[in-house]
Amino acid sequence: MLLALMTDLHANREAFAACLAHAEQQNVTRYAFLGDLIGYGADPAWVVQTVMDYVSKGAYVLMGNHDVAILQEDKQGMNPTARQAIEWTRAQLSPAQIDFIAKLPYRIELQDLLLVHANAWAPEKWEYIDGVMEAMRSMHASKAAITFCGHMHIPTLYHMTLTGKTGEFLPTPENGIPLSKQRRWLVIPGSVGQPRDGNPAACYATFDTETLELTYYRVPYDHETASAKILRAGLPPALASRLLTGN
Repeated sequence: MLLALMTDLHANREAFAACLAHAEQQNVTRYAFLGDLIGYGADPAWVVQTVMDYVSKGAYVLMGNHDVAILQEDKQGMNPTARQAIEWTRAQLSPAQIDFIAKLPYRIELQDLLLVHANAWAPEKWEYIDGVMEAMRSMHASKAAITFCGHMHIPTLYHMTLTGKTGEFLPTPENGIPLSKQRRWLVIPGSVGQPRDGNPAACYATFDTETLELTYYRVPYDHETASAKILRAGLPPALASRLLTGN
């Protein structure tokens, strides 16, 4: 099975459509969406409906912190920009789409693989994996050999030896990486809809469950259109400018 791993779509129709088209060209056989389908972007209804369509064909999907926020009255934990986007987003979604989000799981286990949005130790608390120590904590919290997670918008790969020594590196797009069974791995594909590493191109990854080969991709898309739609929707301008710079 060739699994496409897409996370932090953030209601960005242009980026999501480009990644789906690219994944189809790679002959992907199954999809996993690791949360944050919505928030920030101007096309939440289209993105959620598209994910729903893929789920009906066997795709996996997780709850993200922006997803759960539309179900909560108290959004004090979010910054004002994110909160404004979530309040606008809820009004764009149909009751069926909100019900779909409400039923999303926080974790999915697939044999020796774990899918989470934020981390393995407390996936519903949204703490970040922003370094080796947090990556180690997440890997120790799971028996899975390979964990895939989102939340961090920068593509990163962590590895831990049998003795517990942990390291990280930033992957090069389109170079296959064999994930040795002699190590444990934590894979962060980067964000489809809101890259934050200085490159506006969308991020996602594929994983071959037979060969254990992981490949990261960067997919250029019409970020100028996506940015302009955010402004037309009356959302905070910072959300629009972020798509132009990838920061």
